[in-house]
Formats: sequence, C-alpha cells, structure tokens
Amino acid sequence: MPPTAPGPELLVRPGVDVLCLGELDRLTTRPWFLRYAYSDRELGLAGALGPARRREFLAARFAAKEAVAKALGRGFGRGLAPRHIEIDRRDDGRPEVRLIGPATAHAARVGAITVSISHKNGVAVAVALAHLRPE
Repeated sequence: MPPTAPGPELLVRPGVDVLCLGELDRLTTRPWFLRYAYSDRELGLAGALGPARRREFLAARFAAKEAVAKALGRGFGRGLAPRHIEIDRRDDGRPEVRLIGPATAHAARVGAITVSISHKNGVAVAVALAHLRPE
C-alpha cells in the first residue's frame, strides 16, 4: 500500500475531536481539572485572555489534545493525561504540538505531529495527523 503522506516512508494516522464549549465551562472553573488538562504554559497563555477568548482557547486546546491522543493511537488514562500534550502557538499563528513526559513514550514511531484547530458558534474542532515512520 502506498504511503498516505509526502515521502516514501511516511504513513499518517489521523485523530479528530469536536467539543461544544459549554461541555468544559464547569470543569474549567475547578483547579484540579486545569492542572490535569493543561500545562503551566497553556494556563499562563489562557490567563492573559479575556473571559470569552479564554473559554475558546481552553476548549480548542482540549479538543486538540484529544485529537493528538487519538492520532497517537490511544486515549487518556494509564499514565497519560491531557497536560502531557501541550498545544503551543508558533510565531506565524499555527498551533504546534509538544509531547511532555509520558506522552513521548507513545510517540516512538512518530516523526512529527501536525494539528489544526478551529472554533465557531460554541463549537471547537481539531484535526491531528501523526506522521509515522515505518516499523
């Protein structure tokens, strides 16, 4: 079967997540959830935003973390928490994935992870692609 991504050896595994912003409203008021779901850097960036933009930021980042976990071929639990997948922002505005601690163990075959995030009308969506090296 031919590769599904550029380059002769690369394969791609997708992950997608859709989240209604209201699903996180109650949880993001609880310190334990914020520590479970977000890195210190993400919380710092969110803290600099106004309430409406902060809500979108946190929901979109959470959807991206879920999409990345799916692209890695697993979900959260068994030592992997959303905070171990950090969604940062490049200078050009594109999101960038950083795997932290336990998440790196699940990315042994991953050459790169790309993610796209969008939100509109109370819904956040994220698509992640794990670009895999062949076994």
